[in-house]
Amino acid sequence: MWLVYFLIAVAVIILLSAAIKIVQEYERGGIFRLGRFVGLRGPGLILIIPFIERMRKVDLRVITMDVPQQECITMDNVTVRVDAVIYFRVVEAADAILRVLDYVKATSLLAATTLRNVVGQSTLDELLAQRDRLNEKVQVVVDEGTNPWGIKVSMVEVKDVQLPQTMQRAMAAQAEAERERRAKVVHAEGEYQAAEKLSQAAEVISGQPSALQLRYLQTLAGIASERSSVIVFPLPMDLMAPFMSRGGAPEKTK
Repeated sequence: MWLVYFLIAVAVIILLSAAIKIVQEYERGGIFRLGRFVGLRGPGLILIIPFIERMRKVDLRVITMDVPQQECITMDNVTVRVDAVIYFRVVEAADAILRVLDYVKATSLLAATTLRNVVGQSTLDELLAQRDRLNEKVQVVVDEGTNPWGIKVSMVEVKDVQLPQTMQRAMAAQAEAERERRAKVVHAEGEYQAAEKLSQAAEVISGQPSALQLRYLQTLAGIASERSSVIVFPLPMDLMAPFMSRGGAPEKTK
């Protein structure tokens, strides 16, 4: 008799385990009754009819997925390797269950195809300098494609763009040439400003001859403070003219 009770208890446990389902707060359960979709349930404790109803859970949290690296050809015929990351979530659980077999795989393949197409419509300069615009374009196209599946693509970010070695060397040479050009321009501008200042100084000295004498005296004072053995410094005759004229004055009075 105890064997019968034992079998009944086992059967009840099996029926209860098949009838009681727990759906988390971030999940929804799609109920199928004899193959027919009858609606969504959850979150919380869910009771279903064993062997007649079955439940398929859908996660509503944001899914982060890497888009496999794609080899693309840009509009200016440069071969690059591009990979990205995509952020999406389920907003309509019923559509994600009924309209697509595997919404994660489908979204990944659509993102990879869209990434190749968008890169193929862009030049290399746009790909490197306008990455935000590229991300937005890919996000809009993928979001439109996944909208019938109940999927909302919130963000697409291109992670890395790999260039051929020859292209990297060419870009490095171009950047170096650009830096040299800027250095030469800055040097030329400095020479031009220095020439302007020297021209202004020459005009001032030409108008005031005593200024030149003061400059010579300042230079002599600077040389005297240095520890040099022999210094040859030209002495202009204009500087000695006042002293020579004073020395010859008494002779004229006689």
